[in-house]
Amino acid sequence: MQLLLVGMFVYGFVTRAPKIVTNAGIGVVVTFLPAILRRNLRVTLDPFLTLWVTAAVFFHAVGSAGAYYQIWWYDHFTHALSASVVAAIGYVTLRSLIIYSDAIHIPRRFLAVYILIFVTAFGVIWEVLEYGLDVLSARTGIEMPLSQFGLEDTMNDLMFNLLGALIVAVWGQLYLSRVTERLHADRAHDG
Repeated sequence: MQLLLVGMFVYGFVTRAPKIVTNAGIGVVVTFLPAILRRNLRVTLDPFLTLWVTAAVFFHAVGSAGAYYQIWWYDHFTHALSASVVAAIGYVTLRSLIIYSDAIHIPRRFLAVYILIFVTAFGVIWEVLEYGLDVLSARTGIEMPLSQFGLEDTMNDLMFNLLGALIVAVWGQLYLSRVTERLHADRAHDG
């Protein structure tokens, strides 16, 4: 996927497609984060977690290269996938705080609610950002890396964000709890 992202980046650069360059470029950078975390912080991410994050940025870059416009369900798929990554990040962050601090106690059954709220808030902020970029694009004539396609698109995006969050809230907590505890065990062993 990393090589394909680099290929998309080069293609976007050669064809002067700033949307493809931006999204593929950000995708390439994100794919290096696991190695940077391992080298700089001695945090080794689970291979499935690395694949999950890489898949999200990869499929988004493919979407910006044309799949969003050619495949009717592609935007729904990428929103659900990306939202599941956001849900995982929110969950692991909160579980880390719970592990590190005796002052924080949140019942496990509330964590599913937290995941849904976290992803909804992130999704709303994302949609506001897209709207702002659309306004900026209209005023400057510069193509932006993200765009909205009206109210129905925004509502669909938010609904599929919730679907991704719900999948993590229902099925992902067990996996992510093990990942979080393994990360903290590794950090305690190194520290």
